[in-house]
Amino acid sequence: MSQENSSDINALGFASVTKGLDANYKRCEEIMADFTSQYENMNTDPFNMNDAYKEVFEQLAKDPQKLIEANMAYMQDAMKLYQNTMLSMMGQSAEPVIEPEKGDRRFKHDDWNEEPAFDCIKQSYLLASKWMRSVVSETEGMDEKTAKKVEFFTERYIDALSPTNFGATNPAVLEKIKETKGANLVHGLKNLLTDLEKGEGQLRIRMTDVDAFELGKNVGTTAGKVVFQNRMMQLIQYEPTTDKVQKRPLLVVPPWINKYYILDLQEKNSLLKWLVDQGHTVFVVSWINPDESYRDVGFDEYMTEGTLAALDAIEQATGERDVNAIGYCIGGTLLATTLAYMEANNDDRIKKASFFTTMLDFSEPGDLGVFVGEEEMDELDKKMDEAGYLDGSGMAGTFNLLRANDLIWSFYINNYLLGNDPRPFDLLYWNSDSTRMPAKMHSWYMRNFYLKNLLREPNGVTVAGTPIDLSTIKTPSCFVSTVEDHIAPWKSTYMGAQLFSGPVRFILGGSGHIAGVINPPEADKYGYRTVAKLPEDAEAWAEEATQNEGSWWPEWQKWVKPGGGKAVAARKPGDGKLDVIEAAPGSYAKHRL
Repeated sequence: MSQENSSDINALGFASVTKGLDANYKRCEEIMADFTSQYENMNTDPFNMNDAYKEVFEQLAKDPQKLIEANMAYMQDAMKLYQNTMLSMMGQSAEPVIEPEKGDRRFKHDDWNEEPAFDCIKQSYLLASKWMRSVVSETEGMDEKTAKKVEFFTERYIDALSPTNFGATNPAVLEKIKETKGANLVHGLKNLLTDLEKGEGQLRIRMTDVDAFELGKNVGTTAGKVVFQNRMMQLIQYEPTTDKVQKRPLLVVPPWINKYYILDLQEKNSLLKWLVDQGHTVFVVSWINPDESYRDVGFDEYMTEGTLAALDAIEQATGERDVNAIGYCIGGTLLATTLAYMEANNDDRIKKASFFTTMLDFSEPGDLGVFVGEEEMDELDKKMDEAGYLDGSGMAGTFNLLRANDLIWSFYINNYLLGNDPRPFDLLYWNSDSTRMPAKMHSWYMRNFYLKNLLREPNGVTVAGTPIDLSTIKTPSCFVSTVEDHIAPWKSTYMGAQLFSGPVRFILGGSGHIAGVINPPEADKYGYRTVAKLPEDAEAWAEEATQNEGSWWPEWQKWVKPGGGKAVAARKPGDGKLDVIEAAPGSYAKHRL
């Protein structure tokens, strides 16, 4: 909440609060009536959890001893907590029975440790969570897929039940109620209703003030021009910042699940700007945000009219046939597929390839695997067949669930319970700028890569008429992954790095899927690990790797620069055979859903 809004709330009297509450409830009635009429046939169990938990209870009934043991352990801890709480209330200190895990930021308010009542609530919740996890994790007899699904959604249930998510058991909320005479709850309800209205009945929690940003004005501002476009993408060439540049241009292929400007949020953390400053002639693909007319566009078109078309355009723009290339996330998956396609067709234009948080072997997809099964894909295909695409908010919701406490419940507490307005944050603005996925492409990609894991198999898939065999790739490659990545787990990306036949370098950065990649040297954060060898086992690699301080960006630059040819005069967009179409970031990126 802004300081001005906070002051307004603090000045509210009882009559004003009551009036605001009454208005909110009237809006609530209208919204819920509309929601009920539109979603009365909604599938409330899209992941078939009823059957999954039914199986849990059946297995527990077969072996009740483990449940009894878990219950006894919980009762003993609960009794100890009761005794400690009594001692604390009498002014005596007592060691906690259980404490939050390191990094759990939910219980940072002083009252969680200093007030016996809140300390008891906190520990009671943690004990119940521990009991629930033990019951679920130790239940035997289920197949691996069902067991992982139950564990994942049990964790989400535990997250939802946190006492921090309820006003009556959150000391920060109670403190705010006292401070504002309850006006924070009135404003919080207003925020909730606004989100429901903007989500057309679905709750889409605003993570940031989207009105505080404008693409091309204060995010995505690196100077460049669109020099090529087709129905799939615009190709941006960036203005040079050095007199001389490397002879070999650099193509960046971002994911189409989100927009490219995650690589160009602000000048201080823009990877694209940094690459330009290192003397690269940088081209980046800006994917179309497809509508229903793209329903029959497949993975083939993303390659032929995406990466391959970009290579042709770069040659026209610079006169250079040879390029280096970077693929980020699914953009890296596409880049690897393109390399295998090019190998099969005697095309060697990409001389060095880099893969940032890229999965090629999908045998261990982490928590995302919970959402991929035959039943889940059939349900998803039905939705996509109706619309012609997968709505971007659905994918964003899935990613948010992977880190529910950070990406859902923290904003729920801030916006609705504390009554604060979302704060401006460039990264979260980008995160809210979702993109769609064509129905045909997304179904094929999910089924063949995630569900069947065919990309790792020689000739397992055919793209644009060519069987794809990653083992034929001889291009020198560098894989950059991050240790806390919940979307592309680093051990899975490591398995993919072993599929090529050419020389491969592997760098493991700190933090997660976004922060670990967008990690400029000036920030001096996270660190990274390297080692010359690439043993078969990821754990063996980690044991041998050397820990380095700061950003991995300069380390990557040292790898990519040799062999790039002699420096040449800086190239400006429009100097070659391609005319300037418009200024970056371009109309494709500016199109918001």
